[in-house]
Order: sequence, then structure tokens, then C-alpha cells
Amino acid sequence: MAIRYSQEFKDQAIEKALQRGDKTLQCIADELNLNLFTLKEWLRKSQAIMSSKSIPQRPEDWTPTQRLEAIMQSAALDQEPLNAFCRKQGIFPHHLDDWKQAFINSYPSSNTKTDNALRLELNQVKKELNRKEKALAEAAALLVLQKKCQAFWEEKA
Repeated sequence: MAIRYSQEFKDQAIEKALQRGDKTLQCIADELNLNLFTLKEWLRKSQAIMSSKSIPQRPEDWTPTQRLEAIMQSAALDQEPLNAFCRKQGIFPHHLDDWKQAFINSYPSSNTKTDNALRLELNQVKKELNRKEKALAEAAALLVLQKKCQAFWEEKA
């Protein structure tokens, strides 16, 4: 006579097996009072279902949106739950670290609109300064010329 297990029990057993840490499948099966081969069959079927979902198998095939979602889902996880999450997704923790660093590096350090506005304002200020320096040099030249003219006319008088 075959024992029928509820879907909830199967899901909980699969979840426990995926998050087992350093425990063996045999240990998990013993805790749940299951046959090892039954647990392995449930795991195999659940992995087949997961692989048929839209999550790509290779980390290189993940879209930026999927990568960001994985980073956000795993952000608060400790070591063992993180490892279980990664196993479930078919990736390694170092993939999450690499993706996180790539997002950080791709984020601009400041607003480009602000940079462009500041650059434009700087160019205008430089032009204004250059114009004023020329006007000052011209005024200084006129003053020197005026003094020379006064000195020249005083000598003749």
C-alpha cells in the first residue's frame, strides 16, 4: 500500500532539502520519516519544474531585470539561506556579488543634466572673465597713454 503525501508536505520537504546546509539528504529523509529515494524523486521533479520556468540556467543568460530581482531577493539572506536561494536559482553567490558590483559601477556618480548645466555655466563665466580682462587691459593702456601725453605736453610748455 502506497502512502499518499499532501502537496504541502512535499513542498515543505523539498524546501527543507534545498536549505539543508551541511546535512545529508539521508538525514533530512530520516527526520521526515521518508524513504531517501522518495525525497530524491521529489527533488528531481521540482528541479525539472524549476528549470522549465523562465529563469535561465546559465548566469550569463540572465537579463538585467532578473539579476536585479535576484540581488534584491537575496540581500537580507544569511549564508545558509543564501546558498539555498542560489541553488534554487541555479547560480552561485559570487554571481550575485559580481552583478551587484556591475550595477554599482554602471550607476553614474552624479546627474549628467547637472554636469552639463555646470559645464555650460563655467564656459559662460570663463568668457565673461576673458572679456573683462581684455577691457581692463585696454583701460590700463589708455591710462598709461594719457599719462605719457600729459608728460609730453608739460615738457613743451
